[in-house]
Amino acid sequence: MTDFYPCLFDRVNATPVDPHYFYQAAWAFRRILTRVPQRHVDIGSDVRFVGMLSQAVALTFVDIRPLRMELPGLDCRVGTLLALPYQAETVQSMSCLHVIEHVGLGRYGDPLDPQGSIKAAEELRRVLAPGGQLYVSAPVGRERVCFNGHRIFSVRGLLEMFSGLTLIEFSYVDDQGRLNLDASIDSANHEDYGCGLFAFEKARKPDHRKEGLP
Repeated sequence: MTDFYPCLFDRVNATPVDPHYFYQAAWAFRRILTRVPQRHVDIGSDVRFVGMLSQAVALTFVDIRPLRMELPGLDCRVGTLLALPYQAETVQSMSCLHVIEHVGLGRYGDPLDPQGSIKAAEELRRVLAPGGQLYVSAPVGRERVCFNGHRIFSVRGLLEMFSGLTLIEFSYVDDQGRLNLDASIDSANHEDYGCGLFAFEKARKPDHRKEGLP
């Protein structure tokens, strides 16, 4: 009886999949590898995405809950999205997928804070280097808080949280589980629980030496 392992619900017509996590991983993976960063930093994303990406590019994974796995190319650190272990403007390539909507709700042991997601966005902006890329995903649609699971943002509301960065792409997964690439920022307004995929870049600081200025 110790080997008795009944499986009763696997005879389905299609492979079960969460379209948010399936599409966001593929979307971010392609864009990160296109840039070929020397090192990528991921904050709290799905560990399957992190493990696979670490085999293509050197990766540091930061999460409030320790990831006790060892893998070549993967460096795991404990940290919080409210106080990342990086100095300002030092991270050239960074991702944070399906994470910021949880910050401040206490779900993962973090302190309750109604402004948690806003502070998390500020911290991501702080550490991103000039010319660096940031890949963010979060639930989008009818704006609300589903305590203590997650928040759902309007697209324009999330863009306001990341003001100061340049949006270089917006795509999203809709309520029917379809991927909509290079979408307009208002095209997801009718969604109830979509997944917004945002690629941001921080502007480079002007080089006054090239302008002949002191």
